[in-house]
Amino acid sequence: MKITAASEHVGATVSDVDLRDLDESSVAALEQAWAEHGVLFFRGQELTEDDHIAFAEHFAEIDVNKFFTPVDTHPTIAEVRKEADQTVNVGGGWHTDHSYDVEPARGSILVARDLPPAGGDTQFLSVGAAYDALSDGLKETLSQLSAHHSNEHVFGAQEDSAYGEDDDRFHNADAVGGTTHPVVIRHPQTGRNLLYVNAAFTTHFVGWTPEESKPLLSFLFGHIANGGFDHRFEWEPGSVAMWDNRSTWHWAHNDYDGHRRLMHRITVRGEALGA
Repeated sequence: MKITAASEHVGATVSDVDLRDLDESSVAALEQAWAEHGVLFFRGQELTEDDHIAFAEHFAEIDVNKFFTPVDTHPTIAEVRKEADQTVNVGGGWHTDHSYDVEPARGSILVARDLPPAGGDTQFLSVGAAYDALSDGLKETLSQLSAHHSNEHVFGAQEDSAYGEDDDRFHNADAVGGTTHPVVIRHPQTGRNLLYVNAAFTTHFVGWTPEESKPLLSFLFGHIANGGFDHRFEWEPGSVAMWDNRSTWHWAHNDYDGHRRLMHRITVRGEALGA
């Protein structure tokens, strides 16, 4: 197995490995690389749905998403789907998954199933590198703050949702909710400081109004998104990507109108985040 950094700040490509046949030492090496690089990319894999589940369970218990439509035959796998006649994709715009949960998911493992002839790349970035690039003064200020995260405006009642009321890709709108996390968290495996806010789910700072929070949040979102901390992954048949939800953001690009794109996603459980 060979692990090669994909960019300066985020991601590594793992080659010479069959994800269906891993021994303990290979799993340990992937664990370390996942924590260090934030995202791991694999090519040329031939995973069935059962293989996908078995691979995910090497790392943690599966965290079934309450909102995504599951695969009919494998309810622990979520569909990330855009049909040829749909215009809004799933995951368009920078975000991290499950930040609205009390114990946010450790990460997600995405397997390509049906790809458009071109487009549909996923971009990733490092919120650890984004934190490192802040001034010492702002780091000190942020270390004293917590922020509220909510999914209501995304997965809530259809009239308030980003998706149309006839969209079959989501369900359980009454299960929405939110929680708070420190703005600066420590990565559970590496101990690295991470800037834990995201434009999709972070609504305001605890003790601040949304209006008061907006200028600083807008600055942080722009700093993270535009700081050059990113890497863009081009999907191919047999591609797999696994990302750490604590240390990265991702963005599924929506540039393939008129074509279907189907991915299978498994999310694995995480833990409460410490400042």
